[in-house]
Amino acid sequence: MPDIRAMCAIGTRGQLGLRGRLPWEGATGPAFVADVERFFEVTRGHVLIAGPRTAESVPDFARADRTVVAIRSGEAPEEVIARYPGRVIYVGGGPAVWTAYAPLIRHWDVTRLPYDGEADRWFDPAWLVAGGAA
Repeated sequence: MPDIRAMCAIGTRGQLGLRGRLPWEGATGPAFVADVERFFEVTRGHVLIAGPRTAESVPDFARADRTVVAIRSGEAPEEVIARYPGRVIYVGGGPAVWTAYAPLIRHWDVTRLPYDGEADRWFDPAWLVAGGAA
């Protein structure tokens, strides 16, 4: 089985998104800056598969040292994963993507950020226990 991982940040109550963006987007506090830096460091050299909006949000500088792939809901997760044998694959963002890929994810790296504001997307703890089913 390939090494399939997920990495995300959540707010203090599990907030993930707000109107298609990170709820804390643009925050400049040390925890927020460190989280972004860590994401790009940890995923360097690996494959990042994500929904089109998340894949599109990866800045140009980061595309040079990781493989960024936009996935579509009609693609079978097993078929997408099979395209990258021997690679570490990170599954990026959004509840729909994580729901589809959770049974394949072997490791979750979740950072809790000091955000306690509005959100319309939330982290689902069921994703954590879905891994290993495949």
